[in-house]
Amino acid sequence: MTQHRPVGVVTRGTTNPNRLRRVDNWIVESCGDLLRTAAEPLVVDLGYGAAPTTAVELHARLADRVRADVRLVGLEIDPVRVAAAAAAADPPGLTFARGGFELAGLRPHLVRAFNVLRQYPEDEVPAAWQTITGALAPGGRLVEGTCDEPGRLGGWLLIDATGPRTLTLAARLAALDSPARFAERLPKALIHRNVPGERVHDLLRALDAAWRSAAGYAPYGPRQRWLHTVTTVKAAGWPVLDRPRRWRLGEITLPWTAVAPA
Repeated sequence: MTQHRPVGVVTRGTTNPNRLRRVDNWIVESCGDLLRTAAEPLVVDLGYGAAPTTAVELHARLADRVRADVRLVGLEIDPVRVAAAAAAADPPGLTFARGGFELAGLRPHLVRAFNVLRQYPEDEVPAAWQTITGALAPGGRLVEGTCDEPGRLGGWLLIDATGPRTLTLAARLAALDSPARFAERLPKALIHRNVPGERVHDLLRALDAAWRSAAGYAPYGPRQRWLHTVTTVKAAGWPVLDRPRRWRLGEITLPWTAVAPA
């Protein structure tokens, strides 16, 4: 077997149960067909952290809602973390191995890399994307982003071999006091771009203004206020994707071209 030297650095490793439930649910909805049509669907959870909890959860969600025979490999650079995760393995569906951006020689259809690139300099992000997507199976996708520790607020990119395709922002609406909070959890490629003259800055300002104007809907619950917020932003010309069914979950997804750095 060819030995692959892991590419990358060890992350802080912080994790919590259900921290990634929002992005997992989005993956089931948005990437499910990719896995359903694959001959042997393979998913990599890259940089799962000091505990294998979120890798176990992702495998369970995909096996239950997409395909029972999906195979998930959790990859970590730190061999101590890989050894610690062994007790949670359930071969052949769920295994753990040592690897980094090179994906340990695997050719997965889907990679989830969450709270991994946040610690890297912004100028190293494109190379990391290229290394990961270069190792994907044909038509494969990378979901890369970040979230807060309870998993209430997050942002992620859908990336393929051509580069980023979409940006999704998601929140637990009952805990959202302002869409401006998304600035804290933008993907690394955008987090330093929340400044005047950048499109992601314009987006957050538009969301915040629409949220304030929708204050009258607050008595009907945060979901109704968010639905009105997204509807207002879309009516103003932002190319919002998906339908209100997804918006109700506290999500908003836009093409990468709408928010790409200037």
